[in-house]
Amino acid sequence: MKDLKKRLKQGETLNGCWLNLGSSVTAEIVGLAGFDWVLIDLEHGAGTEQDVLHQLQAIQSTPAAPLVRVESHALQRIHRVLDLGAEGVMCPRINDLEEARQAVAGWRYPPEGKRGVAKMVRTTQFGKNFTAYQQGAKDNILGIVQIETEEVLNHLDGIAGLDGVDVLFIGPADLSMALGIFGQFDHPRFNEAVKATADAAERAGKATGILLFNPDDYPIYQAMGIRMIASGSDATFVANGAQTMVSKLAQYRDSSHPTDNS
Repeated sequence: MKDLKKRLKQGETLNGCWLNLGSSVTAEIVGLAGFDWVLIDLEHGAGTEQDVLHQLQAIQSTPAAPLVRVESHALQRIHRVLDLGAEGVMCPRINDLEEARQAVAGWRYPPEGKRGVAKMVRTTQFGKNFTAYQQGAKDNILGIVQIETEEVLNHLDGIAGLDGVDVLFIGPADLSMALGIFGQFDHPRFNEAVKATADAAERAGKATGILLFNPDDYPIYQAMGIRMIASGSDATFVANGAQTMVSKLAQYRDSSHPTDNS
């Protein structure tokens, strides 16, 4: 474990990004880049649970802590990726307190939760370290619920107050879509929702997170108390790098003039 949960509790601001190509190679490259955490995306990403295993293995040798966004708060989806070695789980589109409770139950062992018990899995070093892992899971596994719907804004204090919810993570694309102002991140309604989320988290002693489409907005959200900040993805980095190179080569090609030998 790379102490991500402890660092958040100590008040650090932690930077991360998405992994949505399903590639162990890009996972390792991004993990080595210097992010505090990386999130493997099973909700929208190209990879499957089989790819998650290889990505987690690749990330292990990097400084970044590996998180996984599952497709839903269904119990089986959550404990599956935890058994593979995820250090935290993000559950998307949580609407109310009951759904948040179900998510927490998925990442906690009985009697506090409903996570299935398996010893011969990667996260326990295939049984070698089960006791220590099980005893430390509550303190080490980072539980993240996403704030992405209009309904959830009516339940922020209750969700933030749940023991086991560590981060309220704002999904700006879905949230702005739900509010009828898609992509308008400077709209008053969006900013009110962000502030309400951050305030609820602060009252409960929890952290708030957000995914930034524009990294230059970082100071705005950090000033609001948001301490788990992501921007970019492996797909974005590859696409931007490729487009930059194509543009640069095209400039040289278009600026050159072949010699007229006639």
